[in-house]
Amino acid sequence: MRTPTRVLPAVLAGILVVFAPTVAAAPVPGSSHPQLPFPPAMQPDGVQAASAALAEANTGLLVWSRQPAARVPIASITKVMTAIVVLESGDLDRPVTVSQAALDYAAAEGGSTADLAPGEVLTARQLLYAMLLPSGCDAAYALAEAYGPGQQAFLAKMNDTARRLGMTDTHFADPSGLPIPDDYATYSTAADLVRLGRHAMSNPVFRQIVGSPIHHQPAGPANGHHVWENTNDLLGRYPGIAGIKTGNTDAAGTCLLFEASRGGQRLIGVVLNSSPHDMAAATADAERLLNWGFIPILSTLPIG
Repeated sequence: MRTPTRVLPAVLAGILVVFAPTVAAAPVPGSSHPQLPFPPAMQPDGVQAASAALAEANTGLLVWSRQPAARVPIASITKVMTAIVVLESGDLDRPVTVSQAALDYAAAEGGSTADLAPGEVLTARQLLYAMLLPSGCDAAYALAEAYGPGQQAFLAKMNDTARRLGMTDTHFADPSGLPIPDDYATYSTAADLVRLGRHAMSNPVFRQIVGSPIHHQPAGPANGHHVWENTNDLLGRYPGIAGIKTGNTDAAGTCLLFEASRGGQRLIGVVLNSSPHDMAAATADAERLLNWGFIPILSTLPIG
């Protein structure tokens, strides 16, 4: 049985979320996100991430955070913004040719790939699966080339979108989050990434893609057969999980942007640098935050 000091913060969070419009939340330094002020005795246990945030997904109200305004590398969580730019540009049935440059780009930095082949032609929608599930840097490069057009024009769109969303402590220098031109060229904060995640998950196409554990892409006239598995281990493991995206580089460590629902409560959060290379540590951090944040009685209610 959970002790009173473990149950109370989650209950308090749920009550304050229900009455969110009338709650006077504490401001987070350097962030426009409000935050509920929990004393040390009411903190989630065992979270290893250097920077993290958990929010009520409907309102964006932060219920817990650690260094939410710290600017840090975010690795492949960057691809969430890449997807947003493509989705908001429209024409998802547009054919995109995968270039040799896309493969060379991923290989040069040791980036994860969707095993695309040069000369393959896939639709933008198909490439979104290739980018968001196996975290294909080759797919991200191909989409940026097509929708910029070109890398620099696409990066400008990414940064313009960040400004429009109020992500004031975020900058994108690469569509995949690879360390180009250096480890800290692309950066964001836990608070900004909660904002990004909420915006992305409001798009039904994005939501469907990141909630897919696996995607089978049949061979076609101009493309090979692909099976893309989601790198987010919470899918199929944590009740009510809806996504969103993993990330890992040497500078960023292991990262995870996530959303889950329980009963009528929906939480969104991010953990940054949970471990140098162990994605299981980021997954465990996300589980700890969700278990802490959900009101205990909701664990008996239907997921959704």
